[in-house]
Amino acid sequence: MNSKTPTLVVIGLLVAGALVHGAITQRWSVFDPDAARAVRMHSVEVAFPDCDVEEYENDVPLKERSVATSRRYLARDGSFSAALSIISGVPGAVATHTPDVCYTASGYRMIGGIKRESVKLTNGSEAVYFVADFEKKKESQADRLRIRWSWTTSGNWEAPDHARFHFMKSSELFKLYIVTPRNERETTTDQDSAIVQRFIRSTFEQYSKAFEQPASSNAPSPLHQDRISN
Repeated sequence: MNSKTPTLVVIGLLVAGALVHGAITQRWSVFDPDAARAVRMHSVEVAFPDCDVEEYENDVPLKERSVATSRRYLARDGSFSAALSIISGVPGAVATHTPDVCYTASGYRMIGGIKRESVKLTNGSEAVYFVADFEKKKESQADRLRIRWSWTTSGNWEAPDHARFHFMKSSELFKLYIVTPRNERETTTDQDSAIVQRFIRSTFEQYSKAFEQPASSNAPSPLHQDRISN
């Protein structure tokens, strides 16, 4: 065997590793995110009837080179509440650090396992997302949450296995969290209420519209149009 072969193999492995790492972390200039699209996605306030919204600072830690915008939604009659977070950045950061990691690091424990669910949208497409219930024990009660998360690079919402590798060739990845409270009488198998199901569908639809809106368009934003129609 040629004495140079082991050296060439090592060099080849190092180069291949550097290329994969560069793709995952978006180090190469070919990956050029659409800044206008990111602004639109982070600006979305889901228009939902008789619901107030406020922006808040989420204390869940973010991975390097990613940004998040979080908003609370509260029905004026108190029938439901929800918290949404849109996170964007390089796929290597946004695809990882899912709720089973970041919420457990913040003191929650996951109840049951992670399920994959979907919702039909009015345009005929389907939004697919993961869902899991979490609980944090307090002195007098338990804080329970149901968290749904999904990703998009195209306006279509996906929940793939091995998301980091599934999205590694994309220039920018968006992750959406939809969080609703649960009471202690509800189990992990209980379905969401009808109003929560409508809110989930509306959320995915409005974020998809914001993603797909042409950057050069001078037309009213999807949010503005939805508010007019309501």
